[in-house]
Amino acid sequence: MNSCFIRPARLDEARRLAEMHARRIDEGFLASLGPAFLGRLYRRVIRSPHAFATVAEVDGRIVAFCAAADDVRRLYREFLLRDGVVAGCIAAPRLLRSLPHVLETLRYPATTAGSLPRAEILAVVAETEIASRGIGSLVLQQTLDGLHRRGCSSVKVVAGSSNMAALRLYERCGFAPRQVISIHDDAPSEVLVWASS
Repeated sequence: MNSCFIRPARLDEARRLAEMHARRIDEGFLASLGPAFLGRLYRRVIRSPHAFATVAEVDGRIVAFCAAADDVRRLYREFLLRDGVVAGCIAAPRLLRSLPHVLETLRYPATTAGSLPRAEILAVVAETEIASRGIGSLVLQQTLDGLHRRGCSSVKVVAGSSNMAALRLYERCGFAPRQVISIHDDAPSEVLVWASS
């Protein structure tokens, strides 16, 4: 494998991030809304003052990325206000079938409030051919560094309790299990927290 460059995502790459997310993350409600909806979401992540995405590029191709928000509630509010109508139209049939999941997703940041950080890792995605080469860890670490520079001393992430690969990745990068929650269909998810030293 040639050199890997870690850098911020550009707006014109939101579609690529969305396609990777839809193809590689088969759990979670957002993936069920499809690449067009996810494209709007990732455009907002890249544009927002409350969020950003970091990509790993090899030979001019994005092979991994990590998206994060320094305040996930503000990001979701901004997405609803600025992109909600268009994103809702794009995913209307899927949204209507999944209305309870929509409401659960919108309530989620508030239901995990309290002692949990506002900052959150939204997604870490790596292409299959590089999944075991540590590039996911590199983009995650670069993202944690970016959140720390933004003043975030701790960061949370939510992963399905059965997603052992993701849980191992987060624990390798310094996240510690904090609590178990159920956002959709009573499926348990782990909330893990990273804190700067």
